[in-house]
Amino acid sequence: MTSSCGSVTLCPMEELTTLYIDKESHKFSVAHYTIFSATERERLHGHNYSVSAKIVAPMGDNGFAADYNVYKTRLARLCDELDEYMLLAGESPYQMISESDDFYRVVYNGQEMLFLQADTLVLPIRNATVEEFSRYLLGRLVEDSAGDDLREVQLCVASGPGQKGCTTWDPR
Repeated sequence: MTSSCGSVTLCPMEELTTLYIDKESHKFSVAHYTIFSATERERLHGHNYSVSAKIVAPMGDNGFAADYNVYKTRLARLCDELDEYMLLAGESPYQMISESDDFYRVVYNGQEMLFLQADTLVLPIRNATVEEFSRYLLGRLVEDSAGDDLREVQLCVASGPGQKGCTTWDPR
């Protein structure tokens, strides 16, 4: 069967390929609490999060769209940067974070909490949720991939089987 452009092959349009990266090694373990309102939050607890990505890129003349190893390395590094830290939502409207000696001093609903700075990361997120972690990590991955010929990237963070949040970057 021939197409309207006169050949059996695809018409001259961009041929895109989707790569999925979902490695067991792309994970991080952290402590956090989720804030529900100005007066209600979870207790401090931890999760073992896993990270996966979907990358859409044009098919190259060499038969592949992107080097899996490059993106696997980038994802592993992003996970390693968060692993074994206490994560604080630096952009939450419900808590105030300041530095005091070797501690982050967090005031929430009239309560004060102290976290060792060496064990804590303050992220530019509004809340410590899978949705915000996926948004943050996607932003970092896209930043690290500047100059790569990508059409879409989706990054997912799961807090357990069957429970994840995903964020998509599409420059179009």
